[in-house]
Amino acid sequence: MTRKIPSHDDLRGSRRRLRFVLCRTLTVLLIGSPLLAATAAEQQDPRPLLHAHAHNDYRHRRPLLDALAHGFCNVEADIFLADGRLLVGHGRAELRPQRSLQKLYLEPLAARVAKNKGHVYRDNPQPNDPQPDDSEFTLLIDLKSSGPQTYAALDKLLQKYAHMLSSVEDGRLCKRAVRVVISGNRPFKAVAAQTTRYAGLDGRVADLESKMPDHLMPMISDRWSNQFTWRGQGPMPPKEREKLRRIVKKSHQANRRVRFWATPEKESVWQELLDAEVDLINTDRLDKLQSFLLKR
Repeated sequence: MTRKIPSHDDLRGSRRRLRFVLCRTLTVLLIGSPLLAATAAEQQDPRPLLHAHAHNDYRHRRPLLDALAHGFCNVEADIFLADGRLLVGHGRAELRPQRSLQKLYLEPLAARVAKNKGHVYRDNPQPNDPQPDDSEFTLLIDLKSSGPQTYAALDKLLQKYAHMLSSVEDGRLCKRAVRVVISGNRPFKAVAAQTTRYAGLDGRVADLESKMPDHLMPMISDRWSNQFTWRGQGPMPPKEREKLRRIVKKSHQANRRVRFWATPEKESVWQELLDAEVDLINTDRLDKLQSFLLKR
């Protein structure tokens, strides 16, 4: 039996078919790539979401970057002072030398602010009902180790990023791209004594009557279960709804923003928070909260 020798045209056609198959395969692989999807999302520069707060942000696969890719305007990082360095983690067992506050948060934020001409997001938030910190991105830093010592190291570090951080100078607030708020082991006396500082303090519901200036205590935060029993099942009890609105009203009268942590991850709860004009909605579910807020 004589085998047919492929002609030049046959070989050229086979090569074309092979290239077509390879291109289709490569396209399918790239479209399904999480890395490509994340890169594309960042290039689109998502709509900034003023209410979105990434709780324990450092536990996401890409600290800060995942929150930014979802449009979050508020992130939270827990820090310890360990061997002279400010390391990020919920407990000391999680600490790693490469996971510093500077590397995971301050350096990436500084790069974005430089790229976006003084803002974290290219499209600076412009809501219909302006709040005191419309143009600021909030970095909430929870001090897990000794307050005075940790804050002293933090203040020294923050001074290196003075160009992008909101500051208070002789009692006057100077707004810049990023506002730092201290939670956890808050060293009230040390912070209040500074004539120039780059951070404010996170208050509690018990501080609603505080006479501290809003630049010193710009936020009121509390655990949801400390104030409410409702977990999102059925309607919110009228007395609790009224209490929520009283807290928000009192805080806003003092020019402070409101946040609750450990809130149930349910849209019914988020809707009540929005209806009550709570400023920051706490979540570990970045995609779910982004979708909820964008629909509204």
